[in-house]
Parts: sequence; C-alpha cells; structure tokens
Amino acid sequence: MKKIALVAVFAGLAGLAQADDYLHGQSGTAYNTVGATTFGSDGTSYNRIGDTTFGSDGSSSTRIGNSTFHSDGTSSTQIGDSSFNSDGSSVNRVGGSTFGSDGTTCTSVGDSTFCN
Repeated sequence: MKKIALVAVFAGLAGLAQADDYLHGQSGTAYNTVGATTFGSDGTSYNRIGDTTFGSDGSSSTRIGNSTFHSDGTSSTQIGDSSFNSDGSSVNRVGGSTFGSDGTTCTSVGDSTFCN
C-alpha cells in the first residue's frame, strides 16, 4: 500500500488552527493539491476531511494531537519538524523540502510537491 505523509507543523503551542501541512510522498511521484484533495502522478488521490485523510486505495489516516494513526496499523508522531513512524522510518522538514530516512526528498512549489 502506498502512503503519503500529510504532516502538520505547529507554530509553538498555538494549536491545530495554526497548523501548516506539508507532504512527503513516494519517490518519482509528483503531487498536486486542489482544495482538500491531493492527486498523485501515479494515479493515487487523497481526500482530507477534518483530521482524517482517505486514500483512493482504501487507506485512511487520522490525526489526534501530534500523532497520526494509519489504517494499516502503523502510526507516526510529530516532534517539531520531524515525524517518527512506528516502522522505524522518519521524515524531517527543512524549509520547503522534506527528507525521508529512506533517502526520498520532496520539494514543494506552490500547490505541487515533487518527490525523488
């Protein structure tokens, strides 16, 4: 199952209303976000409703506080600009780019994100 990470970065302790989302996805894939839906160049799509994101492959992820719980049984916890996943992987954000522990780098430009 392919999975993208929609991770919220918080400005201090301001709370969810001030969250700024960034995306980290699959290598070789470009993503374009229109409203609450993200479309991947690989044919996937993800629709966010409230704190839950639904994938076109039947997957879902629900954010509660600074943790996200995925329908495949994995979870991730965000600390600052880093997200630590229960499978041992991690994603770090620096400016408009994210860096995965698997070597994947994603760069956001406007409403588009390019991963390689």
